[in-house]
Amino acid sequence: MIPAVHRTGLLCALTATAALLPAAPVHAAPPASALHFGACPDSVPTPPAPARVECGHLSVPLDRSRPDGAHLRIAVSRVRASGPASERRGVLLANPGGPGGSGLPYAVTKRAKLPERVRRAYDVIGFDPRGTGASAPADCGPMGGLFDTPGPDPVPENRTAETAYLGTLRRTADDCARHVADALPHLSTTETARDMDALRAALGEPRIGFLGVSYGSYLGAAYAALFPHRVGRMVLDSVVGPWAWYDFDLLQSRALVRQRAVFFAWAARHHERFGLGADGPAVRTAYQRVRDGLATHPVDGFGAAEFDRAVYRALGRTERWAGLADGLRTYLRDGSTGPLRPAEPFDDAASRTYEAANRAVKCADGPAPTPARVTAGIRRMRRLDPQPILTGMEASVCAYWHHRPPHRTPLGGPDTPPVLLIASTHDPVTPIRGARALQRRLPGSRLVALHEDYSHGVFASRGNACVDGTAAAYLLDGTLPRADAHCMGPGLPKP
Repeated sequence: MIPAVHRTGLLCALTATAALLPAAPVHAAPPASALHFGACPDSVPTPPAPARVECGHLSVPLDRSRPDGAHLRIAVSRVRASGPASERRGVLLANPGGPGGSGLPYAVTKRAKLPERVRRAYDVIGFDPRGTGASAPADCGPMGGLFDTPGPDPVPENRTAETAYLGTLRRTADDCARHVADALPHLSTTETARDMDALRAALGEPRIGFLGVSYGSYLGAAYAALFPHRVGRMVLDSVVGPWAWYDFDLLQSRALVRQRAVFFAWAARHHERFGLGADGPAVRTAYQRVRDGLATHPVDGFGAAEFDRAVYRALGRTERWAGLADGLRTYLRDGSTGPLRPAEPFDDAASRTYEAANRAVKCADGPAPTPARVTAGIRRMRRLDPQPILTGMEASVCAYWHHRPPHRTPLGGPDTPPVLLIASTHDPVTPIRGARALQRRLPGSRLVALHEDYSHGVFASRGNACVDGTAAAYLLDGTLPRADAHCMGPGLPKP
């Protein structure tokens, strides 16, 4: 969960900022002096000495067609390169994903995992994209009851339930329109990419290096489409495909169903540890007993919706599989949901910002599905599996969104310099099919595929020497593999 920081509603943030900041000249790029660094908020961890993190804010127009109008402040963090000036390669902006994720602490947390020679060469820059974290956080109010507990079952099983599901989407869209108001069209990936270029100019850099994970890969590809001549070394990890968000959500949902079957088989192989069944079908039966029980009789506000969110979160990280299996066993043994509950409450300030920004960005990035297509997608998923995982289908709300962008966000293009893409062959959150599709829009780029790895996030997070070495060589001297590369992962975890 994103660390909680003090947040206000988006409109309040914009109003206060507009009142305090002078209007920017028309078409003027922000000067380097527009960004001053100082102390960081408590949400940003302190790196080990002698490294030091510093934070600042960059003023950007909410609507670039109205540069004299409201501005918002982009929160930025920086940890300088630890090596001498002779080793320095510039700045490496980093984004952890989402959309909706706070990136301000990422300069510290991601940098700590990078190979030392990369830390010596780059100033690592974190930032909260507009609408997230401390950058005028989005606020969609009640979001159609999203934070009510227990939430309604997220898998509609009949026409009556489908109608109720669509009604929830409509109310969510109405709430976002009411609370975010005029900012709604401007919380897009394209506008965040323009903010990144303003940040580049403020840092005084002719080009920027970029490390984007998950949604961060989509953001990086959008920056490359707009500013190909400003792209330095770019690593896109756990790649989101170049499709409409609703299409991507469907692809992810199907991949999660496949991954859940792998989890069932894995838990069965460790029956002596978890006691859920000696084969995959038996574990699935145990799983369904848990979900059915919570759907019928929620435990202290923890029902089917809360259970599905826990499963969604666990399936993308194999290190969470043992915790999920233990949670299933605990519920079946004594009815307790303790091990299944998240460490942070779903309705805290950070989660509310994330959920609002996630939908605002997805719906600002391109044309929406129709309500009929949303219903058809649910029925298709239920034909694939009677108990699908629809938690990640956030773009369904775009069917009722009040702002309708005419075009999809452009990604990559013929003028983009070659970049490095990294993907895991069994990642259900960002299936490798997306990396291969985006690669076709990035001429000369190379893909590093990590085989026999079942988790999300690869570079500098899995500890794979093959992946990390390939990425570090590219970041330091621009060396790309002559062809797409293949690395071997650890396989399924031991409980």
